[in-house]
Amino acid sequence: MREDAITEDTIREDGELLYSVTDGIGHIIMNRPHRRNALTFGMYDRIKEICTIVGTDADPDDVRVLIFSGGGDAAFAAGTDISQFRTFTAQDAINYEQMIDGTLTTIEECRVPTIGALNGFCTGGGAAIAATMDIRIGSRDLKVGAPIARTLGNCLAIGNLSRFVRLVGEARVKYMLLTAQLIDAEEAASAGFISECLADRDEMLARADEMAKGITELAPLTLDATMRGMRRLQTMTPLPDDHDLVEQCFGSADFKEGVAAFFDKRKPDWKGV
Repeated sequence: MREDAITEDTIREDGELLYSVTDGIGHIIMNRPHRRNALTFGMYDRIKEICTIVGTDADPDDVRVLIFSGGGDAAFAAGTDISQFRTFTAQDAINYEQMIDGTLTTIEECRVPTIGALNGFCTGGGAAIAATMDIRIGSRDLKVGAPIARTLGNCLAIGNLSRFVRLVGEARVKYMLLTAQLIDAEEAASAGFISECLADRDEMLARADEMAKGITELAPLTLDATMRGMRRLQTMTPLPDDHDLVEQCFGSADFKEGVAAFFDKRKPDWKGV
C-alpha cells in the first residue's frame, strides 16, 4: 500500500515515520522526503520497536510480512540525518554505531519476512537498512552506496561492512567505498543487491504488495525456520572489535570538517587528521 493510499484508520502515527497494517501486511514508510528520508535517531528507535513486536505473541495485528519504503520520489533513505553529527565526539560515535547496529540486528531477527522497496537514493544508513531486508526490489532510478570518503570522512562499522560484503562481494564493496561511487539499479541487480528491477516507483511498490500478499499464503513455520537458519549461518563467526576504527574517523578533525562542509555546501578540505 502506497503512502497516498493510507487512511486515517490505518495510520499508527504520522510525521517522520509511518506504520500501518493491512490484511496482515505491515508497512513502514520513512517519511522525510524534504531530506531524502534521512533518518533521525528517533526513527531508528521506532523501527526497532516495530520489528521487535511483529510476528510475536505481543503483535496485536498478526503481521505476516513487513514492507519498508521511502516517502516521495527522490529516495528510499539517504543515510542518517547529518545535523545530528554537529557536536559528535568519538564516544558519541561508538554509541551511535552500537545504537544503529541494534536496530539493524533487530530487523535481521524480525520474525516475519521483510521486503525492501527501494527507489532513488539508498545510501549510507539507508543502504544499511536495505541490506538487512530478506528481499529487496528496486526501481530503475535506484542509486546504492556509501560515498562517505567524499562527504563526511567517517567510516562503516564492521557489522555493516560484513552485511555489504555478504550481499555484493568484497571486490564490489571496496570499489564502492574506495571510489565513493554509487551503483545503479542495473548493477545492483547483477550484484544481487536487488532481486527485481521495476520500471518506476509505482510499479515497484505494487510489486512489493503483490509479493507480500503471496508470502502471507505460505507456510509460516517454513518461513520462520528459513529466516532463523540463515541468521545462524550469518552469526557463526563473531565480528572483530572496531572501536579504534570508529574513533579514528568520527573523532577526527576531518570528520568535523566534513560535517561543516556539508552544511556550507562546499567541498571538504581533508587533512588526514
